[in-house]
Amino acid sequence: MPDRAMERSSVPTGSDESDELRGLTAAVAAARLRQDGYNELPSADRRNLVRIVLEVLRQPMFALLLAGGVVYLLLGDRVEALILLIFASLSVSITIVQESRTERVLDALRNLASPRATVIRDGRRVQIAGREVVAGDLMIVTEGDRVSADASLLTAEDLLVDESLLTGESVPVRKTASAGDAGAQVRRDAPGGDDSPQLYAGTLVVRGTGRARVHATGARSEMGQIGHALRGIEIEPAHLQQQLRWLVRDFAIVGAIAGGLVVVLFGSLRGSWLNALLAGIAIGMSLLPEEFPLVIAVFMAMGAWRISRARVLTRRAAAIETLGATTVLCTDKTGTLTQNRMSVAAIVAPEAGWRAGDPVPPPEPVRRTLRAALRATPREPVDPMDVAVHALAREAGETVPPASGQVRAYGLRPDLFAVANVLRGDGGRLTVHAKGAVEAIASLCRLTGDRARALGAAVDALGESGIRVLAVAEAALDPTRGAGALPDSPRGFAFEYAGLLGFADPLRANVPAAVAECRSAGIRVLMITGDYPATASAIAREAGIDTTHVLTADQLDAADDARLATLVGQTSVFARIRPADKLRIVQSLKTAGEVVAMTGDGVNDAPAIKAAHIGIAMGGRGTDVAREASSIVLLDDDFGSIVQTIRLGRRIYDNLVKAIEYIVAVHIPIAGLALTPLLLGLPLVLSPIHIAFLEMIIDPACSLVFEAEPEEEDVMRRPPRDPREPLLRPRRVLWAVAQGTVSFLLLAALLVIGARIGVAAERLRAIVFVSLVVANLSLILVNRSFGATLRGAVARPNRSLWVLFGAVIVLLAVAVGWKPAAGLFHFATLGWRAAAIGVAVGVVVFVLLEGLKALWFRRAPP
Repeated sequence: MPDRAMERSSVPTGSDESDELRGLTAAVAAARLRQDGYNELPSADRRNLVRIVLEVLRQPMFALLLAGGVVYLLLGDRVEALILLIFASLSVSITIVQESRTERVLDALRNLASPRATVIRDGRRVQIAGREVVAGDLMIVTEGDRVSADASLLTAEDLLVDESLLTGESVPVRKTASAGDAGAQVRRDAPGGDDSPQLYAGTLVVRGTGRARVHATGARSEMGQIGHALRGIEIEPAHLQQQLRWLVRDFAIVGAIAGGLVVVLFGSLRGSWLNALLAGIAIGMSLLPEEFPLVIAVFMAMGAWRISRARVLTRRAAAIETLGATTVLCTDKTGTLTQNRMSVAAIVAPEAGWRAGDPVPPPEPVRRTLRAALRATPREPVDPMDVAVHALAREAGETVPPASGQVRAYGLRPDLFAVANVLRGDGGRLTVHAKGAVEAIASLCRLTGDRARALGAAVDALGESGIRVLAVAEAALDPTRGAGALPDSPRGFAFEYAGLLGFADPLRANVPAAVAECRSAGIRVLMITGDYPATASAIAREAGIDTTHVLTADQLDAADDARLATLVGQTSVFARIRPADKLRIVQSLKTAGEVVAMTGDGVNDAPAIKAAHIGIAMGGRGTDVAREASSIVLLDDDFGSIVQTIRLGRRIYDNLVKAIEYIVAVHIPIAGLALTPLLLGLPLVLSPIHIAFLEMIIDPACSLVFEAEPEEEDVMRRPPRDPREPLLRPRRVLWAVAQGTVSFLLLAALLVIGARIGVAAERLRAIVFVSLVVANLSLILVNRSFGATLRGAVARPNRSLWVLFGAVIVLLAVAVGWKPAAGLFHFATLGWRAAAIGVAVGVVVFVLLEGLKALWFRRAPP
């Protein structure tokens, strides 16, 4: 790596537009964003319009359309060649529009997937997309954040950063604030090494907090200069593609063989090799499965877009297919089941107590406990419990210690779930105040025997009301002890217990209904929380979660894997659970064959989130690490959104199955009508121009109409899908083939009967084509629902369907009723009686298939 120790940024750290308190103004930030561009690196995965067009033009269907046009020109049919070229252009245009729409959706989702950044703008702390950070921004970083841009630290509290992305060294490095003038130019050291004031884009904050000024973004950052690429959303759903590979391959092989045989038979029997080539192209077009890649791409992208409208971001498209198979949903409590609107509901001081509704300010012993809690919280609170402490302290007349009085801050650590602040008071006296989990504070205060039992009883009494409990402690330091002699951990202080704080966090109103919906859908809901068993049980009962058994971390530690599998199978509430315990729970559930969705928000939750089949990260309060490990992100941290996402996932998968069945079914009558005249010596019914017309129906039907289909009525009343089953089960493949076969037999009967009674070739071709188009529309209606009601097949709302039907009916009427258009298709113009015959046959297809559907699925559900 080149030495950049003396490199200087062109952006000064100080200016009239930005200071340590107010940051940039919104206007200045917007101007810099326009000037420098977004804080991102170029992505090779993004497709522009030219790339999309080139990909579409390389598709086999387009080559067949062009080949048909060339043959028409060789036959001297210039008008037919022109019409086929127009159809080819329309087909390509439809595909390009759909692909472009898909790419726009993916771009929007990439923007949502961008790491969040907290900055100071106009004196207010705001959270923005990482790509919107600009040079000069004041950026706040905290544990679990992915640093958005290169920056220089102005303040740092117990800050450790993982820079392995840039250095390859896995050991986090210590960061300290710059001691220089805030207005000086930035000295940019190379990454790696302790006590540097520099933060680098893409690195990870492992511990602590800091405030830094951005000096380089995008390609100008260290990451940009050494050529690292940002990861985008995974677009291709490999599992589904593997399932469809055999179907695409077999269709293509059959189409190629059939096309070759048709050319040979037609040329040998009828002597016209150019017409034989046209017939072969028609067969190839009728069997070519070119819709499958389009359907997969559109359904996955549009599915992710629909899920995003429910305030859920899909980071991996493969999660969409897994959602419908979820059997166990593991959720935390705070902010997911509850509203995350904390208020101080109770304070238990050693000598007194206070409850919400009692007079404020409370008695002096309670105020001492509140004062200790206030001094253990950050001056600028973000965590809802810290915000609640500040709110009650303001009401009680307590003042926040000045920033200049803070000597050191100790953050949460894996071995100690407590935070502490060392403050300098009047006369230089040092005090330390701690707040955290009751066990952690009891350990710091070395409580044992009766005092420990009394503390546990007080906690249980509060927990029975669903109140979340934290403990507070404080210590006075030896006046002779200097600030430089502070211990590395709060365990080095002699703390005295100062009391308990209880926080009320109401259950979200939609949670009981959402839990009940999961139960009806065959999904177990497990609540996994760090709260005490009494608190967890109270909230679980209110939510409708089974509280017969409650498993704690101590019981989990004492159980071997076999015993744990039994316990997890019968337990729905897990209390006092540590992040590391979540991974063991997930692994036990997966070993038992469950399909697991797991929520989490912290750095230590990432292993469990990644191990689950569907990792769910919190978008509002979650860390970047948790989001990066997840499959989906809850933008509003709402449990109801998880359930809505599962509902949408089931709907998307159902509609994908419907579209695939329709594609399989509709190709059978088309291929059959292209081949039957050759075998029976009848006039040709379909040529490339007719199949191109039909493709203009099939493409939007399978990719737009079915994608927009509403959900089945029983979508959340059926058990989860087995994730090992294929996209199309054998029974459904046979059903699709049966649909196509019934349609073909009726159309073939119409063709043969018409030929035998002497109907003119052009008139018969027009009647059969009308029947084929109406049969195509009937197949769309039949496959709209897995149910079996005629009324439901028509009455289900779908605006895209009726727009398509209206356009097809108008075009078909023009093709068979207007003489110039009829001539282009080699049709005779049809009167209403002849057209009615064709329509009637297509309607009979619909009625027969709806009746057959009721019989087909009578014994077994779809």
